[in-house]
Amino acid sequence: MTNIVLVVMDTARYDSVLVSQAELPTFEFLRERGVTYTSAFASAPWTLPSHGGLFSGRYSSRHGASAAAKRFSKNTPTVVEAFEKASYETVAVSNNTWISDEFGFARGFDTFRKNWQYIQSDVDLGKIARKEEGFNKIRGVTKQLFDGNPIVNVANAVYGQFGRRADDDGAKGTNQWISRWLSDRADSDPFFLFINYLEPHLEYRPPEEYTKAHLPEGVSYAEAMKVNQDAWSYIANDVEMTDRDFRILEALYNAEIAYLDEQIGELQRLLEKAGQWEDTIFVVTGDHGENIGDHGLMDHQYCLYDTLIHIPLIIQGGDFTGGETVDELVQLTDLAPTLLDAAEIAAPEFREQLQGRSFLPNLDTSPREYVFSEYLAPQPSMDALKKRVGDIPDEVYEYDRSLRAIRGKKWKLIRGSDGTTELYHISNDPHETMNLASDRPEKVDELEDELDTWLDSFEHVDTSGTVEMSNDTKDRLEDLGYLQ
Repeated sequence: MTNIVLVVMDTARYDSVLVSQAELPTFEFLRERGVTYTSAFASAPWTLPSHGGLFSGRYSSRHGASAAAKRFSKNTPTVVEAFEKASYETVAVSNNTWISDEFGFARGFDTFRKNWQYIQSDVDLGKIARKEEGFNKIRGVTKQLFDGNPIVNVANAVYGQFGRRADDDGAKGTNQWISRWLSDRADSDPFFLFINYLEPHLEYRPPEEYTKAHLPEGVSYAEAMKVNQDAWSYIANDVEMTDRDFRILEALYNAEIAYLDEQIGELQRLLEKAGQWEDTIFVVTGDHGENIGDHGLMDHQYCLYDTLIHIPLIIQGGDFTGGETVDELVQLTDLAPTLLDAAEIAAPEFREQLQGRSFLPNLDTSPREYVFSEYLAPQPSMDALKKRVGDIPDEVYEYDRSLRAIRGKKWKLIRGSDGTTELYHISNDPHETMNLASDRPEKVDELEDELDTWLDSFEHVDTSGTVEMSNDTKDRLEDLGYLQ
């Protein structure tokens, strides 16, 4: 039976991996031996709903995870559960707080490691250990020390202070843990291994040795580290940033990708050393992209432009061989049935609820005419943004809306709940700079009809519920730039 390794590079843009001029030897290794998909798209522009689509094979309106509900519903079946039922050992290592048991993503996993903790616990003192100094640190740690197991809490606090490098968001520790797991496992069953690497996510803090090759001429690493990385202050016009600032941020971002390329290469070598590589289908993708000054935005919110939804996807192993490049439209929602087909797992009950379609090579399925993406609620909300930065300009309230997009090979339509419509001829205007909605009303009508037909084709779930989260989780999410 075939192992599955599913690697998500959190916040990885398509162009940063598959159109990059930088040396990325691991990605080149995988591309030469596997299959590269150049038209792969996320179903949502940020972590929680995108992973919901990845795990369920459903779109956001059907699985319900969004900025409003803030949880992946326990009633939504997952591909992980399908692999578990097929006698796979199921293992996850997550470096993003959204992808945890607290938000509904641990279901089906035999082992789920929250890699920001040394000892797995519901209490996380990491932010206090990382952020506070002197008396504030002592007071903060003391306050939470006896919430749960004090020994575990102290171990995790020390790990947060000393065990994790400032220039590594967990990739090195992830690989170290996987190395031990591969060495220790005596299970003869195949495994499904999911990994979320966080390196490309704000804030960008790549190791200095990976950064020098990317920085603009005359810019030092120390100078680069001083450029504003507070996306919300920029969006609220509280801080001015120049083109040079964004070139520096893009250099830091690309350095994070280069560092992650090496860490994924190390993961491949660990599988090879354990004798598992030849029996493994190895998937590397992104959950969404990133705006680095694009469209006047930073981070990965408030839009459905290709900078956020066009993602890299490379698969190697099994039927995915030969160095082929495929330009047909695929979505992250399609990975669940594709991986089940690759592993020859029937899973009829799970397949009944799928919206994704398998793209296993040599399978007789029609290519997609369109892909769809949804942004069901703004994250952060206007209230959360105001709480963070104070008064916000009137134009920022334009982001207080939901969005849906339909995209073909030539045209793309983005429709807002506020009545706005954007139309782009993306084959001629790949950066989505010229809105042609008023010039091509017939094309708008055509794509809106297609979008409405798709929306009417399935039952929508209630996304108004909320999830209770611990203060530690809220703190860590704010560490990552998510405002609650």
